[in-house]
Amino acid sequence: MSEFKTTIYAPNAKGYSEAGASRTKRGLKGFTAQSGSPREDIDYNNYTLRQRSRMLYMASPIASAAVETNRTKIIGTGLTLKSTINAQLLGMSQEAAKEWQQRTESEFALWAEKAQACDALALNNFYELQQLALKSWLLSGDVFSVVKRYDTTAMMPYSLRLHLIEADRISTPNKYKGHVDDRFTDGTNPETNNRIYDGVEVDGDGRVVAYHIRNTYPNQITAEMPDWTRIPVNGESTGLPNILHLMSAERPDQYRGVPYLAHVVEPLLQLRRFTESELISALIQSYHTAWVTTDADSTEYPWNEVGAGEMDGESAEQEAGVSRSENEYEMGPGTINILEPGEDVKFGNPTIPSAGFDTFTKSVTRQVGASLEQPSDVLLKEFNSSYSASRGALLEAWEAFKMKRAWFTDGFCQPIYEMWLTEAVARGRIRAPGFFTNPLIRAAWCGAKWIGPVQGSLDPLKEAKAAILMVDRGIKTYAEVTRELSGGDWESNVEQLRIENEMLRAAGGGAKAVTTNLGDETDTSDEGDGSDAD
Repeated sequence: MSEFKTTIYAPNAKGYSEAGASRTKRGLKGFTAQSGSPREDIDYNNYTLRQRSRMLYMASPIASAAVETNRTKIIGTGLTLKSTINAQLLGMSQEAAKEWQQRTESEFALWAEKAQACDALALNNFYELQQLALKSWLLSGDVFSVVKRYDTTAMMPYSLRLHLIEADRISTPNKYKGHVDDRFTDGTNPETNNRIYDGVEVDGDGRVVAYHIRNTYPNQITAEMPDWTRIPVNGESTGLPNILHLMSAERPDQYRGVPYLAHVVEPLLQLRRFTESELISALIQSYHTAWVTTDADSTEYPWNEVGAGEMDGESAEQEAGVSRSENEYEMGPGTINILEPGEDVKFGNPTIPSAGFDTFTKSVTRQVGASLEQPSDVLLKEFNSSYSASRGALLEAWEAFKMKRAWFTDGFCQPIYEMWLTEAVARGRIRAPGFFTNPLIRAAWCGAKWIGPVQGSLDPLKEAKAAILMVDRGIKTYAEVTRELSGGDWESNVEQLRIENEMLRAAGGGAKAVTTNLGDETDTSDEGDGSDAD
């Protein structure tokens, strides 16, 4: 029987074959993209990305500005607890609910405001731990918090402590992966037969069951031998977390995070190099250096190869760094060099600093800012555009800050608060009936909001008028407006105003409400530079 072979050709003139997937178009011929699993694309490269992100943070002003701006806008001095229990579900009156919430917030502050009470290392209070965790998350792609228990004392009635672990220390043990090189991240736990992806152990269903913590950092100079500790995700008896993992996934089946600066490493590095080059060029151009050519013996001149200042009797120590080699010449302020017979010095005449330096730098910064969800106005802290443009930049950046804050509170603040509240109820310091018997009741007791820095304001009067109008029309509540504009608590403000008004009346002052007449005006003026033009 003869054999027939059929060759099947993939269609190459349909759909994306004539667009982004074309292999024949001139502009796409050299564009060979290979993407594998999240482990191949992310885990195998995270070691390099973390090192480069941290170096850029330490050496690039734009990179550090991007990270620090996130820290300031998302966390600020710290996200504070605002207990918001479900009073209706719990069958409580509003007065009783308010009293319970205030008591709980005071108890939480007792734990959160002291470094010795909440930090396993006794270095940072809870609000400073938030700042540190966020920065580590941004620079490394993820951060971990190990939950520890310490003995209680009369002044520190809670055992809960937090130990932040940097991303590098979560890794696959060498004995489980068969390689010493940290770039190889996959392994298998022979005791459980679970796969380990860059320190994250998952079961057959892909569910995370444990993390492996290394006692040292990669490349750490130490005589201590590397060793790993396996930490189960949850405690067997309580079901409470043993370790928290804060990350933002960009792909399904992804177990480790990507550094915030990963997408802009190259442009940030090139921008730093360009800036340094321009800075050095401008510095050299500012030097006043004399070059003397002569046919005579150059050793006859006392100022040969030394700064002019030494001729005036200045000490040799002040000339540190000036070469005395006959084969080297120095440039600097007021420096005189004697050239050997037959030698000459010629320089190009570049236009330095470049006239387009500022334009080019801002152009790159705009692209970097777009990738990092920080408009260049916010990234550079330069609001020279119109009021509308500057406000638009702030609003755009604030959307990203709010999203990151939601991630952070869901992955860090809220779980920690629930662990603390569980201990507080168990120790009898807070009364919460049904907390341990009904998960729905437990969730009602654990309700909370985390209050942080508010959105910046370019024109407080205009925005206050808009807020009052929205309250009058029922679009927003007083509580929402107070929280958005000042980060405060409207009920507390009302109570404080009542006390102040009573004090004014007692002192003979005529305290009265101040109202703003908005009328039917519509303010369409554009403040700032008076123009929306770029």
